[in-house]
Amino acid sequence: MSKSNDSKYLDILLGYIRVCADYKPKLGHGAKAGYKLAEFKSIYGADPFYSWLGLDNPLMYAAHKAAGGMTSIYRQIGIGCEAIFRNILQDELGLDDQDVNWSYTITLADGRSKKLKLDACIPVARIRDTDRRRRIRNWIREAARRADVDTAVARTLRGVVFEIRQGYKSKDSKRQNADIANAAMAYTKGFLPCAGILSLQIDDEIAQRYRNERWVILTGLVGKTSRYDSFYGFCKEVVGYDLAVFFEQNSTILQKELEAVLTALLSPS
Repeated sequence: MSKSNDSKYLDILLGYIRVCADYKPKLGHGAKAGYKLAEFKSIYGADPFYSWLGLDNPLMYAAHKAAGGMTSIYRQIGIGCEAIFRNILQDELGLDDQDVNWSYTITLADGRSKKLKLDACIPVARIRDTDRRRRIRNWIREAARRADVDTAVARTLRGVVFEIRQGYKSKDSKRQNADIANAAMAYTKGFLPCAGILSLQIDDEIAQRYRNERWVILTGLVGKTSRYDSFYGFCKEVVGYDLAVFFEQNSTILQKELEAVLTALLSPS
């Protein structure tokens, strides 16, 4: 595990977390940058009903900021982990930026084109190291077998694409349907779809629905785990980077940074 890479990965994640400290609530008005406390008091104070009830109280602003900021924290952590994982694939497997990004284009009902993408990709043929290429290929074959992918389909698989999440507890059917459509497209392009969940926070019903659609699900299991059910096991045993050790060794720094962000979000000012 390269210390220089560790430092690079830490800087990536901290950069995304720090963005959250500047979060300002939009208050349902769609303001791109959000509203500051003085603007909140002006808007809510000028609304007779809200002022009658005391909703122009600075504590209400703090509540709005904390609620939206919490969502922002989860989102930014997820985006940061996506970026780290793509960098790991490049550093450990000798892939370039184009290799680790995967997208496809669909045609909408009005004739316009729309580009859709997943978070990361491993195209087996692009891995130069023979042992690592063999290890990835063997993992894909066994993961496909465990996912009950038809043998004829499994033989066509030439890589794996990933949807990376910090957790997945949302019951958003639109998001689920989009992921299922992504999986179907991945198979048509010869890629095994895999959901990499860095935590243990995934709804059981959602996980089962994805498995029924032949997604491979890797979660945040640590310790004595399998490369076929643990994202950290996959990173360590298949890709060659111990991501769990990275998070453990940098836990104090990450916790301190997150506490600073939460303190800023919980303050009315």
